[in-house]
Amino acid sequence: MSGRYKEHLWACVVALALVVVTSVRAAERVANSKTADSLQQMMMSYKPELKQKVMQLSPEMRATIKKLHDSHTRKSQQLTLRQIMHEILSDYQSIAAGIATDNAEQAADSARRLANHRIPKGGLFPYFPLDMVNDADMSVLPIMNNAVEGSALKLATAAEKGDMATAAARLSDIMTGCVACHQKFRSSPPGATTLLLYTSRK
Repeated sequence: MSGRYKEHLWACVVALALVVVTSVRAAERVANSKTADSLQQMMMSYKPELKQKVMQLSPEMRATIKKLHDSHTRKSQQLTLRQIMHEILSDYQSIAAGIATDNAEQAADSARRLANHRIPKGGLFPYFPLDMVNDADMSVLPIMNNAVEGSALKLATAAEKGDMATAAARLSDIMTGCVACHQKFRSSPPGATTLLLYTSRK
């Protein structure tokens, strides 16, 4: 292999590496831009007092909430949290029916649907009591999320293996997580918010 050929080959390798690096950085910029746009759009629907509370959260906490949002592929532009909780209850009841009737497929499918429940219009922030939109109170969300959605995914796995006894135990774990979250955060009346623009408590 001649020296000139080696130099040419090396130049091609370097050029290809630069193209790859440039492409990756461009993709990251696009992804970050989309994330910022998504967060900004969500914030545009907030009343000033909620915007202020969200902006007072640490960057780490905002990233944690963003991660919870992003883990769900279904996001609604119309439904309130109350409506989504009704859907979750329906999925929970379907899981229970699947377990009771030894229908592993129904139990698993319903559990996965529950774990990937819709995100309500405006995201999660508007449905928390305003005085709880702070780092300390928000910090329990990943734990509660794991208790509910994590248990639902484990239930689905157990049901798919035909282990309905374990699936039934996970059903109890889901309910425990639901109750704990409701006791800490649920507004009165449940699911209502006064923190979105152009919305009522209905």
